[in-house]
Amino acid sequence: MSASVPVLGAIIAGGQARRFGSDKALAQYRGKSLIDHAIAALRPQVAALVLCGRDHVGVERIEDRPEPGLGPLGGINAALHRASEQGLRGVLTVPVDVVPLPGDLAARLGTDGLACFDEQFLVAFWPAKLAAPVADYVAGGGRKPAELLARFGARRVADPPGIANVNRPGDLARLQP
Repeated sequence: MSASVPVLGAIIAGGQARRFGSDKALAQYRGKSLIDHAIAALRPQVAALVLCGRDHVGVERIEDRPEPGLGPLGGINAALHRASEQGLRGVLTVPVDVVPLPGDLAARLGTDGLACFDEQFLVAFWPAKLAAPVADYVAGGGRKPAELLARFGARRVADPPGIANVNRPGDLARLQP
């Protein structure tokens, strides 16, 4: 990531993984955990990195805003406020359960306006100026990222070939070489 466009990277990892049956973030994909894949893909692309909703060695944890248990938007809301407070342009979000993540997310999504992948829509760039509107949406009971992205007119970007969401152990097994 160019120093002229500093953004915060946020890994959304606070889910309970009910469909997966165990701690999904620690599930192995190509010899390392899903969370380590997300960290490795995102860290070189951002000025700072946070983990939303859980602890992991070497990455700062931030709590959902305004409270835990709000789903992905609680973490996105917290990350947007952090980016705004730190004078960063915005937040590049990735869910812990989407692999493989390309090494050029900022280039694919851009950093000028709200943008997300078509199918894996939590892989997104959120401008810091959306901190207050996202907080208002969450405070009003909104919990649906897809609805919020549509409401704010997110630019949709084609998903890279081969990218997939891991919800069940079978999903992960199909992705393994």
